[in-house]
Amino acid sequence: MPSFDIVSKADMQEVDNAVNQTSKEIAQRYDFKGTHNEIALEEDSILLLGADDYKLDAMVDVLKGKLVRRSVSPKCLDFGKKEPASGGAVRQRVAIVQGVSKEKGKEIVKIVKETKIKVQAQIMEDQVRVTGKKIDDLQEVMGLLKKKDLGIELQFVNMRS
Repeated sequence: MPSFDIVSKADMQEVDNAVNQTSKEIAQRYDFKGTHNEIALEEDSILLLGADDYKLDAMVDVLKGKLVRRSVSPKCLDFGKKEPASGGAVRQRVAIVQGVSKEKGKEIVKIVKETKIKVQAQIMEDQVRVTGKKIDDLQEVMGLLKKKDLGIELQFVNMRS
């Protein structure tokens, strides 16, 4: 029976490259000269440390631009709240979202069922599997989900016929 999986994953190598490029650009930009600004990739998050709010926002803009150029959607980033750090600096932790959460999985299943297309969708840990008798039905579901804005980046993998 034909099926495919809906996942949401960021390519961590590309994220690492984007963080490194952002760090290099921040080190060279004139508006960042003479201030302490850092960006660091941790296990599943990015830690931003800016001298002030303006510099932190500029770092976020540069990071988003570098991610887009590397074909990584900024939707995979979950921005935490800004926290004060020592010396008047501002810190922000940005989580990298991997996998489809239970809530988003339920939302996807609901959307698929509302279409009345003859397919079944089921949540499997951090992904959603869609099965059906016709590949055309599966492709129709893919097209429909691509048009919807669910707040996360979706990839369609494991297409089996």
